[in-house]
Amino acid sequence: MLKILKWLLAPLVILALAATAMVYGLLSLSLPMLDGKQTSRAISADVSVARDNLGQAVIEAQNRQDVAYGLGFAHGQDRFFQMDLLRRNAAGELSELFGEAALNLDKQMRFHQFRERSEQIYAQLSQSHQDVLTAYTQGVNDGQAQAGFNTFEYYLTGGQVRAWQPADSLLVIFAMYLDLQAGNFERDEALIHIDSVFGADMKAFLTQPSRYQAALDGSELPVGDVPIPALEVSNVPVVARHIESLPHYGSNNWAVTGALTMTNKAMLSDDMHLGLNVPAIWYRAQLNYQFEGEKVQVTGVSLPGAPAIVVGTNNKVAWGFTNGYLDVADWVELDERTNTWKEIEKIVLPNGELHQYELTMSEFGPVKVFNGKQYALSWVAHQSYAVNLDLLEFERVRDVSEALAQAADVGIPVQNLMVVDDSGQAGWQPMGAIPKRNEPADLAVRAADYPTGWQQNESQRPSVVNPDDGRLWSANARVMSVTDHQRFGDGGYALGARAQQIRDRLQGKQPFNERDFNQLQQDNEALFLTPWHEHLTQLLNASEQSKQQYAADLKYLAAWQACACAESVGYTLVKHFRAAVIDVALAPIEEKLRARDSSLSKIKNYLEPALWQLLKAQPGSWLNGHKDWTALQLAAYERAKASLTASHGTQMDAWRWGNVNALNIRHPFSQQLPILSGLLDMPRMSAFGDTFMPAVQGPSFGASQRFIAQPGELDKAIMTIAGGQSGHPLSEFYRAGFEAYANGEATPLLPGEFIHQLKIQALR
Repeated sequence: MLKILKWLLAPLVILALAATAMVYGLLSLSLPMLDGKQTSRAISADVSVARDNLGQAVIEAQNRQDVAYGLGFAHGQDRFFQMDLLRRNAAGELSELFGEAALNLDKQMRFHQFRERSEQIYAQLSQSHQDVLTAYTQGVNDGQAQAGFNTFEYYLTGGQVRAWQPADSLLVIFAMYLDLQAGNFERDEALIHIDSVFGADMKAFLTQPSRYQAALDGSELPVGDVPIPALEVSNVPVVARHIESLPHYGSNNWAVTGALTMTNKAMLSDDMHLGLNVPAIWYRAQLNYQFEGEKVQVTGVSLPGAPAIVVGTNNKVAWGFTNGYLDVADWVELDERTNTWKEIEKIVLPNGELHQYELTMSEFGPVKVFNGKQYALSWVAHQSYAVNLDLLEFERVRDVSEALAQAADVGIPVQNLMVVDDSGQAGWQPMGAIPKRNEPADLAVRAADYPTGWQQNESQRPSVVNPDDGRLWSANARVMSVTDHQRFGDGGYALGARAQQIRDRLQGKQPFNERDFNQLQQDNEALFLTPWHEHLTQLLNASEQSKQQYAADLKYLAAWQACACAESVGYTLVKHFRAAVIDVALAPIEEKLRARDSSLSKIKNYLEPALWQLLKAQPGSWLNGHKDWTALQLAAYERAKASLTASHGTQMDAWRWGNVNALNIRHPFSQQLPILSGLLDMPRMSAFGDTFMPAVQGPSFGASQRFIAQPGELDKAIMTIAGGQSGHPLSEFYRAGFEAYANGEATPLLPGEFIHQLKIQALR
């Protein structure tokens, strides 16, 4: 029988092997050529595109236009499909690839009309910036076409490659606006609902300032118990539903002046927190070219689709960003006197059919109906100054003062710019587009009260340079003074626990070197959750009955290690208990918001002070059918354990934080076709961080890169990326550097020895 089975299975094995070989053979045809020679009429002189063992692209050219061509060529070779998704997502054009499944998402994007805005902005760019985009565009298209075969994504979707256009690079910047600032107007929409349903007192209670504040000047918003509004008591308890914790797109960065280093050079740290995908969002590059007779070398990370180094250094200056979270969006409540009109957006489907989407417009912006009224969205991303290529000028700034002078003109989503130079200076300033209107609002603005200034970019900005103690920091919480905060508003700030932990670490040590900064980037001490750990321990110890019932739990809590450590079950219990308390205690509010297609998830980062106030005061109207607050909290804890059981099994040992929060970075196609997981995904790795600490990490969210540099001392500089350089699964660079990232190791910023070099000769 065994021989018969082997005889029957043999052909199947051979067919499977043949199919596998065929797939790999087809995939290999689309691998880019990394060595040899190419020719181009789009460059004025020869261009070199070299790669080191991490796949970092090193571009050498005679001028900025030619180096843009070289960077575009490398992007087109390694990341074209990723770029295609970015531009299509921002423009609302994914349905052409994925059909009706993407139609609702496309409608959401068409609301902003970014395709039209990109083309208008491109026409207004300076000639030199248009020339850079033209050269970059040609490089992208030449790099994509070089292999002669499309990458596998187009065969799977059946889509056609659409040539890159100059305006597409502006769409890629708009894609970052959607990631970094959509939470601003979504937050305001939730607050409008809360104010409408529960009143101003509830809004004030849920969004009260916390004790976690770490502004650079030490100023604090007043903290104190805000009156707890009574909830309407229902005879039928509301069933709790999970209130999502939305990823807080942002970053950490900090800097010290030269007075706090052994070299007298200032030092910068920057790690940008974004969704972690395959391929990684950033692309390592070094650009070498001449400008007005001087050699320029800039090293860092680029965003595939754009011709600039986003975060990096020119060896005189180093810069990095965290998301600014200033208030740059308002909903405008329309009245009968407001002039509105209809516009038709045509969405192309794969079969060539057109779906027509009707959009209502007004003089204030596109119009949405919610809360029973018409509101127009006035958002900085809709203004003409929102996007430009002035970040290119950062490549040539020589010191902190030049960088800060340039910052206000750069058209990107507003960021906390942290910048240092080789003379030991360090500075902070908001960088990017900020409307000049000076009355930021959390709730809707009446059309009659629409503030002036939206059409102008704010040039007067707060800054801090060379503070007396030599330390600067930002982590998506309020950085500026209380006075400046009143001017620029709150666009969805992070709870300041992470910023406070970074500040305190910096103030507790000197001098600093790159190793110290790398350790701080990966600081996972659970300072924020320590009060919750104490509270849960007391709750489970409150009676002899609970002590016996939760004996095993209490042992895990006693050994929790006070960190987001891989082996800690206790950390998992505390983390999930806090989340469940939010779900259960706020269930009546969440239920009414969901009935209006809204959620507390939009303001979840504000809820910490209100939670502790509820646990302390224990108001009866908030019990939602529970006997008392002890019963409510125990119900929340059982809810947390039930969720862990459903996801990770009944054995509590399996609830180790390293397993529950494991790094699981996946390719978008493997999420739909799990059979491709082994080919496309990064290896699953044990967790090393969490939310309210410098080491930010979730399964598919966290530090997208880790950058540390002292200009003038770049031989010790660090750049570690959350993924490989190439988007091609058969490339030697597909996973290069990922294991080092996941293990907290440091990889160098500067390129190593070249292992590939492609020469592109200019045809005249």
